[in-house]
Amino acid sequence: MPVVRSLVLDGEKGELVNSSGRVAKNKGVYEAKNMAALKNHREAERRRRDKINAHLTTLRGLVPCNEKMDKAALLAEVISQVKQLKKTATQASEGLHLPMDTDEVNIEKIEGSDGSFLLRTSLCCEYRPHLLSDLRRAIKNLPVHLTKCEISTLGVRVKTVFLLDITKEVIANSAENQELIITNSVRSTLSNILDKVSALAEYEQQLVFPQKRQRISYLDSSCSSS
Repeated sequence: MPVVRSLVLDGEKGELVNSSGRVAKNKGVYEAKNMAALKNHREAERRRRDKINAHLTTLRGLVPCNEKMDKAALLAEVISQVKQLKKTATQASEGLHLPMDTDEVNIEKIEGSDGSFLLRTSLCCEYRPHLLSDLRRAIKNLPVHLTKCEISTLGVRVKTVFLLDITKEVIANSAENQELIITNSVRSTLSNILDKVSALAEYEQQLVFPQKRQRISYLDSSCSSS
């Protein structure tokens, strides 16, 4: 049976060549590219495994564990150690007004013997310009008397602790359940300031890491098929 051969134009040589030779050439180039890509992938995987093993070796040196401990047991031990360190740090900071990593508002009621009561309030967040002035202005507008203020910082974190005095005269001349109303007002005021700080932090993050603009495609109805 005769073999049918065809000629094709070789763009590189500018001449007609046998199609079977052209196919063999393209196949060889394709296989060479695949081999190079496979080699690069293997090298990347090897480097990734080396980094993971190096980090695991570092962890084994940081926690008291057996050298023959497998990866799962090692990670479980590291998690346990980190939790214990956080618990120890929390216990060590009790009684100290150190800012923590969590943004929060706390209010504690302290009753006095003469019918008055105090509110020990705290606000913990990242420091922002005008934070202290906003706090001072907000407390000034509340029916309380500021008797003590403590401010502590740790890095970019700040914690303000206020001792607010609510006299018995204010309670006696006010509506029923005024203690609860004042406490809720203080909590709401500080929460609003915390929301403002959080919104400002989110806005600054968007300035540093702007989101990619989404591409919107419009379909012309005249081009759509019925």
